[in-house]
Amino acid sequence: KAFVVEIDGARTGTEPVFHGGQAVAGRVLLELAGAARVGALRLRARGRARAHWTESRSAGSSTAYTQSYSERVEVVNHRATLLAPDSGDIATLPAGRHEFPFSFQLPISLVTSFEGKHGSVRYSIKATLHRPWVPARCARKVFTVIEPVDINTPALLEPQAGAREKVARSWYCTRGLVSLSAKIDRKGYTPGEVIPIFAEIDNGSTRAVQPRAALVQTQTFMARGARKQKRAVVASVDGEPVGPNRRALWPGRALRIPPVGPSILQCRVLSVDYSLKVFVDIPGSSKLLLELPLVIGTVPLHPLGSRSASVGSRASFLQDWGLCTMMDRPEAPPEYSEVVRESQLVCASPGPSSLLHDLGVTTEGPYFACLQEFRYCPPPLYSEEDPNPPSEAVRPRCMTC
Repeated sequence: KAFVVEIDGARTGTEPVFHGGQAVAGRVLLELAGAARVGALRLRARGRARAHWTESRSAGSSTAYTQSYSERVEVVNHRATLLAPDSGDIATLPAGRHEFPFSFQLPISLVTSFEGKHGSVRYSIKATLHRPWVPARCARKVFTVIEPVDINTPALLEPQAGAREKVARSWYCTRGLVSLSAKIDRKGYTPGEVIPIFAEIDNGSTRAVQPRAALVQTQTFMARGARKQKRAVVASVDGEPVGPNRRALWPGRALRIPPVGPSILQCRVLSVDYSLKVFVDIPGSSKLLLELPLVIGTVPLHPLGSRSASVGSRASFLQDWGLCTMMDRPEAPPEYSEVVRESQLVCASPGPSSLLHDLGVTTEGPYFACLQEFRYCPPPLYSEEDPNPPSEAVRPRCMTC
């Protein structure tokens, strides 16, 4: 016998992808070698966000007790009966292939599918076949949800900037002042884009310092009023050392975003945040760190229109520092589906060990959200030339005649 759940739109060996508000349709297939008595065939679609971890409390050299934290939120819960005898007794199905179609609507707002060490967001459809005097038989099909995160919003198009300074000390002796200022075009980016980092490092100490930048993913899990965080570096870039009493500029140092899952910002039990950390290694002293928040989206920046604001802010930033007066026209960013492919596993980008330790980040690969094909097409490009000009034979009339 064969008993499976199929979802429309799914290709062989892949999970179908949906977003909030879409209709999910498919069928339950049942193949019988002979006639069989069936009590009922029921369907249940579920989506759950879950967080769970344990913490040990120690008393001296021994563990006093272990505290468990767990929280769960039901985001999808749909039930349907696909086969039930009218009389409430038992139905007899003949041998052969039987199809039981189903369809249901997803809620308008959902949470992107996610798999992490201390939590997950999972969606599945389960069919249960009940037969008399026989254990119930189950078939399950998993599907993926990727909620759109549009970076073409005013809040995500605003430039992000900051400045920090630190007195370098060694063995309680002052070595000088080290200052750092950095800025990026905007807050929202999509995988595959390059983040141009503009930074100024002023080394007033007596030793050379090392500037670096890293893209950090922070997973936050929440349960019973407690929080658990896990950080991972997903991309990094190093600059040239800055000698004593020297000043260095980063005129748009490129940091490419790898195929990571989008930000998860509106879930009660877990969140996925990103930040750009620009810092300076100071020998004999702690790091000078500057953190700029980021949002990783799924809808890429439009080639024109909203992109002009980002380009304008970048040009003004360069001119303020006297780096350049002319800029090349930037290329449009790739679409989310062009970077994040099906069944693609993402590992953290290798970086210096000192970078990971000082940022409090583990060297384990990040537990990214499920990455599947998700395509959004930008609107048609704007043109200042009329594609349908008026005929020369038609003379415009004067409104005063």
